[in-house]
Amino acid sequence: MEGKNANLEAAIDQLLNVEKQMRFAGDVVGTKKAVSDILQLCFEAKDWKSLNEQIVNLSKKRGQLKQAVTAMVQQAMQYIDEAPDLETRIELIKTLNSVSAGKIYVEIERARLIRRLAKIKEEQGLIAEAADLMQEVAVETFGAMAKTEKIAFILEQVRLCLDRQDYVRAQILSRKISPRVFEVDTSKEKKKPKEGDNVVEEPPADIPSLLELKRIYYELMIRYYFHNNDYLEICRCYKAIYEIPSIREDPSQWIPVLRKICWYLILAPHDPMQSSLLNSTLEDKNLSEIPKFK
Repeated sequence: MEGKNANLEAAIDQLLNVEKQMRFAGDVVGTKKAVSDILQLCFEAKDWKSLNEQIVNLSKKRGQLKQAVTAMVQQAMQYIDEAPDLETRIELIKTLNSVSAGKIYVEIERARLIRRLAKIKEEQGLIAEAADLMQEVAVETFGAMAKTEKIAFILEQVRLCLDRQDYVRAQILSRKISPRVFEVDTSKEKKKPKEGDNVVEEPPADIPSLLELKRIYYELMIRYYFHNNDYLEICRCYKAIYEIPSIREDPSQWIPVLRKICWYLILAPHDPMQSSLLNSTLEDKNLSEIPKFK
């Protein structure tokens, strides 16, 4: 084992010299390759302690290139799932988190790291800690983050606040999402970026579609309004879910939603909004499928 460690250290030292030369010469490609090779060596040797140390060490080098830090963070993020145990995984996420803190050019990576850490905390039953972690990140200011990823992130923030029964903050956060954002015509989305526009990154594969996010948004708002017994708002949220095409097309989905619209309409106090919703719901041809509710 000693020999293996000595070999790893010698190989790293050699690459550190290369990295230094490349960095001083301002060679972006060369520096990126050198830092990448160092991380790969640590990873292949399964030396997680050295991996964390090298990430911190390389990021603090004098005049370190942004591109090299970005490449390093992105590469090490791919190792997270390969970590042998939870402790090692958390350690690596925390290392990457500290390296990317305050650096705008890796803000999207940092948001994703925090989301992963919050997920682990939540699985450990530490809801308040997970919520606090997520609060740190204001994704609405990220120019290069895809819209769906931003919405999904804010909805996670809202959900964790609701889970810890922090209704005031849940409402403040939910206001960062305008319901109009869900009505966008996706065919117009794919316009070519103009010169000087920030290139928007593709969202990760696990980010739901805009219509999925719309459903999640209104389900969370229903939880919020439930807390206030605001039946008219709950009804309006169900109405918005009812309008989603995938739900409209499937009776097993729209019948329970329409029933809820009826219940909450009747529970809501009488006012102009309630009576106009009442009339529009009465005209809904689908009501004939559930005659008792009609």
